[in-house]
Amino acid sequence: MKYDLAGRPLDQADDLKLRPFDESLKRAQNLMSDAKQDALGEGDNDLTQAMRYALSGGKALRAFLVLESARMNRISAGTALRPALAIECIHAYSLVHDDLPCMDDDDLRRGQPTVHRKWNEHTAVLAGDALQTLAFELICETRETPPQVQIALIRSLAIAAGHRGMVGGQMMDIEAETSDAPYSLEQIKQVQHGKTGALIRWSARAGAVLAEADDAHWQALDTYGECLGLAFQIWDDVLDIEGDAKEMGKAVGKDENRGKATFVSHMGLDGAKEYAAELVHKACTALDIYEEQGDCLREAARFVISRRV
Repeated sequence: MKYDLAGRPLDQADDLKLRPFDESLKRAQNLMSDAKQDALGEGDNDLTQAMRYALSGGKALRAFLVLESARMNRISAGTALRPALAIECIHAYSLVHDDLPCMDDDDLRRGQPTVHRKWNEHTAVLAGDALQTLAFELICETRETPPQVQIALIRSLAIAAGHRGMVGGQMMDIEAETSDAPYSLEQIKQVQHGKTGALIRWSARAGAVLAEADDAHWQALDTYGECLGLAFQIWDDVLDIEGDAKEMGKAVGKDENRGKATFVSHMGLDGAKEYAAELVHKACTALDIYEEQGDCLREAARFVISRRV
C-alpha cells in the first residue's frame, strides 16, 4: 500500500493507469493541493501563510511531469508525491524572488498580488528561502526510496536550481538588460536552458531516477525534458506578444518594451512558433522507447505550444 503525505492510502493500481493529459494534469493538481496543505499544516504566521500563498494556483506542470514520468517507470504516486511537491516548492520560490523589485519588479502573479505586494519584501524573501529548503526536506522523506536515490534526486535538483541551472540562467537574464549588445540566439538558449529548462528537465527525469531506470529510459526522458523546457520558454516569448494580460494574470509586452532580445525578436513570430513545434516533435519522438505509455507526455508537449497562459 502507498500513502500520501498525511498517511492516507493511495490505490497503486490506479496510480499506474495511463490517463489522458487533461485528466492526469487535474489529478496532479489535486494531489498537490492536498500535499501542500499537509506539508505546511495549519500555521497562521505570516511566513507560513506567504509560503502557502506562493504555492497556490498555477498549472502544477512540473509536479505532473514528476508523477507521470514516475508512472511510466512503474513508480506509484505515493512514492513520487514528495519529489513532485519539492519541485513545486523550488518553482514557487523562484517566482517569489523573480517578482521582487530588485529583479523583475512585478505586481501580479497568477492574477493575484505578488507576495511582496501582499505582505512586504522581507516576508517574500524569507518565504522563498523557506520554500527552497522545504524542497530538500521533502525529498529526504520520500517513502520507500533507497538512500542512493534520495541523494541522486537531491544532488540533481541542487544543480538544476543553482548556479549551473535556474539561478545561473536568471543571472544571465538580468545581465542581458544592461548588456552593451543584445544577446545572440545561442546566448538566449543558454539563458533559457537554465532559467526555465533546468527545472522542467529535472521533473521529466525524476521518474527514471526514482526507478533507477537504465540509461536508455533515462536518456529518453532527459531529451524530452530538454526539448520541452526550451519549447515552453519560446511559447512564453510568443505569449508576451500575443497573450492577454487579464487571461494570463500578469503583465505582457515587457520584453519588447525593454528592448530585450528573445526568440521572437531573433526568429520572428512565425519562426519562433515553427521552432517550438520542431522541439515538441523531437520531444515526442524521444519517448518511442516507452511506446503508448508515453502518450500522456506527448499530449503535454503539444499542450505547451497551444496554451494561452
